[in-house]
Amino acid sequence: MNMNLDDPKLTAYALDELSGAEKAAMETALATSVAAQQFVREVRQLSGELRSEYEAERESEPFSHSNVVPMLQKDEPWSISRRLALAAALALFAVIGAVAIGTVKRGGLANWGNASLLAGGHTSRAAEESERSAVEAIDEAAPPPTSAPPTQFQLEEPLPPAAPKEEGKLAVASDLHQDVFPKPHARVAATQAPIGKLYAARNAAASQPSSSSAAMTDNFARQEQKGEFNTAAYGHIEENSFLAAANNPLSTFSIDVDTASYSNIRRFVENGSLPPKDAVRLEEVINYFAYDYPQPNDDVPFSVNLDAASCPWQPAHRLVRIGLKGREMPNEKWPASNLVFLLDVSGSMEPANRLPLVKQAMRLLVEKLGEDDRVAIVVYAGASGLALPSTTGDRKEQILAALENLQAGGSTNGAQGIELAYQTAAEHFIKGGVNRVILATDGDFNVGTASEGDLVRLIQEKAKGGVFLSVLGVGDDNLNDSMMQKLADKGNGNYAYLDSLDEARKVLVQQINGTLVTIAKDVKIQVEFNPARVASYRLIGYEKRLLRKEDFNNDKIDAGEIGAGHTVTALYEVVLVGSEPNPAASVPPVDPLKYKDNSASIAPVTPAFRTAKRLQELLTVKLRYKQPDGETSKLLERAFVDPGAQFASAAPDFKFAAAVAEFGMILRDSEFKGTGTFGAVVEWAREGKGVDTNGYRAGFLELVRKTQELKARM
Repeated sequence: MNMNLDDPKLTAYALDELSGAEKAAMETALATSVAAQQFVREVRQLSGELRSEYEAERESEPFSHSNVVPMLQKDEPWSISRRLALAAALALFAVIGAVAIGTVKRGGLANWGNASLLAGGHTSRAAEESERSAVEAIDEAAPPPTSAPPTQFQLEEPLPPAAPKEEGKLAVASDLHQDVFPKPHARVAATQAPIGKLYAARNAAASQPSSSSAAMTDNFARQEQKGEFNTAAYGHIEENSFLAAANNPLSTFSIDVDTASYSNIRRFVENGSLPPKDAVRLEEVINYFAYDYPQPNDDVPFSVNLDAASCPWQPAHRLVRIGLKGREMPNEKWPASNLVFLLDVSGSMEPANRLPLVKQAMRLLVEKLGEDDRVAIVVYAGASGLALPSTTGDRKEQILAALENLQAGGSTNGAQGIELAYQTAAEHFIKGGVNRVILATDGDFNVGTASEGDLVRLIQEKAKGGVFLSVLGVGDDNLNDSMMQKLADKGNGNYAYLDSLDEARKVLVQQINGTLVTIAKDVKIQVEFNPARVASYRLIGYEKRLLRKEDFNNDKIDAGEIGAGHTVTALYEVVLVGSEPNPAASVPPVDPLKYKDNSASIAPVTPAFRTAKRLQELLTVKLRYKQPDGETSKLLERAFVDPGAQFASAAPDFKFAAAVAEFGMILRDSEFKGTGTFGAVVEWAREGKGVDTNGYRAGFLELVRKTQELKARM
């Protein structure tokens, strides 16, 4: 029998915090689960090691009790401040149990990197003494520890006893619940939360006017700033390299309108650090900005535009730009909308840049709704629920009141919330309208269906019913960027990261049509390079969206979506035949194909193919797309002849796109960044700034300057 290792009662049992019927029931269940028995052993071993480490530090590094405030002296009654110190220490110990849950998931005790930190390692002396003060206060106030009672069942091998604990401790902490832990109870919240959920204990301590709890809070903050509690997840990016056109003439990928990477990079820089390399997705950085492409002038939902100039960071190469422009949709023609806000209210969402920011963002969107629109609010943490049934957009006060009442607490069960959100959207489905779930989370899915594969398959299946998904990421230290990107991609939607209310306004107000109204889905691009003109090429970005050449004509293969008014840009760095340097020249050639000439399926090359016009073409772009409610794709095709323009005479938009791409490559320390510098990026971007209605391009210039200053200080 398999037990749920995420059950907080299992951790409570391991720490000898259950009694009576609960303890007996847990022991009976344990007898049938080898995995749960191993879990209990590891938790008890871990808690014992932590306690031993504290004791060893106390014996080897004694400190003066003069540092402890008078309220902790033995002869004083139980004052509120003394109870605060006890409660803070209990919260810390509960966090130890919480981290143990993550330990089993991440490969056991050997991989539990924060154990020494919680035990006092790598912290300031003041923080260490504050933590030890709290522990000593407990030791002095309680009777000698007792061992855990023997279990009532036989295991394959005996479980180690639970870590010693003083009788009555939990009762005292429980009695102090209302005074010490107003909301949520720090000990309970921390025990229910997996690794990374340290906010409950931290914020509970921070809210109290106690010197020991304040120092403990500072310790948490310092460790978080240093990244010691950071569980943010970014998918590894293997940067695209140059490919020889003779052997690889086709380049196929799915378009992308996500913008999360850019605003996440901005958050890192504003906070005084450079982003991880894998947080820099070049296509999202480039597509954060709108470009001046013409509107489509026929029945096609988007225009296709191509231009080229010399590559500014490698002048011997060419830079080719492919730009798509989705058809604009006036606000008065916005179709009726059936929206479900799926909001993460778990404990990790408590800080101001998470749930409070999400609530502000949702208010902005609610103000845009009319009487034909509908909104429901689904929340999820340890369990999921309907915070607001589907309500018409003219009842704004009711919708805003439901938002205002949301509070963070508990662990995360994203899968249950997703199921309920899609069910709610399906019940109020508007044919021909906008049917969309808007998921706002830090992405820390830890309970229930938590694997990426399960969640991705769940989202992919739900999207087939015509309800699309938008993902709004928030937070920092446990931002699961990789998962949120995948969910948005498979949910026929988009992914944006909210680092501020201004970014929320951009996504949910200024670009609301592009965010919510899909005009084409499963949009794929296949570029065929002419080997007579092109020696090699490299697609800049889109590493996570590459497709096999066979996928282009396969309508079963999922691809990206374009929203109303959206622009999509892709850049290729191209090496012409005879140009130097040619990076692909160093790639070892493959052996000649033995059977190529014998294949009857290969059509002979006719003289008609070798026309002067086709020899002049640099490449041909083909696109496939489906209508939002369609299942059969349509084909577009555009050939391109390079006019040979130099970068100095390129259009302002072209220069700005090149500047943004080079900025991303410098941040990634890309081997393909060439001769570009931050100074050059500023110069190109200034020349390409053009009409900057909302100030986003000016913001980019400021971001580059701050990044340059930050880099210089390192």
